[in-house]
Amino acid sequence: MSGSNAAGTGALTAGRGAAVASVLGAAVAAAFLFSDYHLFQLTLVVVYAIAILGLTIVTGFNGQISLGHGAFYAIGAYTTAILMDRYDMPYWATLPFSAVVCAGVGFLIGLPALRLGGLYLALTTFALAVATPQVLKHKLIEDYTGGVQGIVISKPDPPFDLPIDADQWLYLFTLAVGCVMFLLAWNLLRGRIGRAMMAIRDHAVAAEAMGIDIAMLKTRTFAVSAMFTGIAGSLGAIAVQFVAPDSFSVFLSIFLFVGLVVGGVASIPGAIYGALFIQFVPNVADQLSKAAPGAVYGILLIAVLYLAPGGAAGFVRSMTRRLCRMVRPGG
Repeated sequence: MSGSNAAGTGALTAGRGAAVASVLGAAVAAAFLFSDYHLFQLTLVVVYAIAILGLTIVTGFNGQISLGHGAFYAIGAYTTAILMDRYDMPYWATLPFSAVVCAGVGFLIGLPALRLGGLYLALTTFALAVATPQVLKHKLIEDYTGGVQGIVISKPDPPFDLPIDADQWLYLFTLAVGCVMFLLAWNLLRGRIGRAMMAIRDHAVAAEAMGIDIAMLKTRTFAVSAMFTGIAGSLGAIAVQFVAPDSFSVFLSIFLFVGLVVGGVASIPGAIYGALFIQFVPNVADQLSKAAPGAVYGILLIAVLYLAPGGAAGFVRSMTRRLCRMVRPGG
């Protein structure tokens, strides 16, 4: 029996590895098959997936509800834009600065948030999302942020005289950063720290009794989550080539939260499904109804949540298990 279980586990692991390799291969091949416009859309899908992944860490695996991650996305975007525009820093070199700045801001916000929980924390982070665009317009910092006019940055050219255009290179660069971020998240959440985060989410009293420093771990989780979303903001700024306060309204935070729920609250691959939803479904809704795209979007959202209450990742996982039982001999 144990040998059979081990063989089944090994086959499942091999199947997952083959699936991941196939998806990555298809993602790389897309750079040479799609038009520049569609590559821009796919680049934003990767950007949103990283941002939702940051939200997954703090909400899905640690149980802290955040409705303000659009603020960290904005901070990351402006960090990159300012460094590129005022200090002529290479686009790739801005990512570590964005990560440090957003992690620091997330840590500082996480400290007072320790006294709050549930809906109170959600409202606090929501207030952060509402305030961020107004802060970016303030006269004290408009020399750096560009005020209401924002900042225009240039699209990076492919290095080493590679025989690809700028859109292909930007997509491949963003995809490479996304792979690194997802690998880091997987290692973090599948290890001892990830188990401690889930223990706090499921039963804080029991986790504290086991010796887990709840306050410090929650704060660090918020910082790591902000870092992921800030890096996504940096990549988004490079892709769009423009940042302005009104681009980071509270609706951005809501869209990221929608992507989290649609993809699967506590699922790493769910961030990809959620990113696909918030990038393409609004376009589909607009094509279906020019008069009331918001109503169509709402209907599609309700339909997805009804058909897949556990998120798209849970739905795909369930369908895969059913398919495996159907094709398994004697199943």
